[in-house]
Amino acid sequence: MARIIAIANQKGGVGKTTTCVNLTFALKKRGRKVLLVDCDAQGNATSGMGVDKSITPNMYHVLTQGVPAAECIVHTNYGDVIPTNKDLSGAGVELVDVEDREYVLRQALEPLRDQYDYIIIDCPPSLELLTVNALAAADGVLVPVQCEYYALEGIADLTTTIKMINARINPKLEIQGIVLTMYDSRTNFSEQVAAEIRNFFGDKVYKTVIPRNVRIAEAPSHGKPVIAYDRISRGSSAYLKLAAELVKQIEHK
Repeated sequence: MARIIAIANQKGGVGKTTTCVNLTFALKKRGRKVLLVDCDAQGNATSGMGVDKSITPNMYHVLTQGVPAAECIVHTNYGDVIPTNKDLSGAGVELVDVEDREYVLRQALEPLRDQYDYIIIDCPPSLELLTVNALAAADGVLVPVQCEYYALEGIADLTTTIKMINARINPKLEIQGIVLTMYDSRTNFSEQVAAEIRNFFGDKVYKTVIPRNVRIAEAPSHGKPVIAYDRISRGSSAYLKLAAELVKQIEHK
């Protein structure tokens, strides 16, 4: 049965989609069967995996029209993808009157769980119905946190959200881990923020940190994970180490 991991942070610009794309490919390179589910209407995870955002059917059709998720899967060299595009931005409104609207994604992904080792969900950078659906479907939530001033404030908001989901919708949801992103080893400030987050969350924070790296920024414009774009870059190395740490955490308990 697949471990379903939602990658979420209510704060934007923290490397959430980049982490989704590169973790998917890094896990695939470790021999795991991985599905990336794009639940962010911007569709950046879709294009970052080299998939055309105009492809239909896609996640919008899964959530609003009951199209089986299996019919929307696109196979790529970097892992399988259920793509999305801007049409998904209206899904939250269309789902408002649907019975058990928080569980639509969970029900859609259930038939796929025995086909994959990991299902990674890219969430919107806000607390909306699509994010709630992702958290309702997930076993764990992985939180990318940028090493900057407002980082802890964003994490506090997400922690509150997770407690709410635990109480009302998905009691098994847990924080899979916190990953520090955009880390700049040249500044004391990054180290201070990292130390504060580690002090707050303890061993929930992964040892691997994702550095600021120009190759990470360039890769999406080529429709590739950074690991495929520049295998020997510091960014690639970091995401490969993160995947190894995640696998050890989940599979070697």
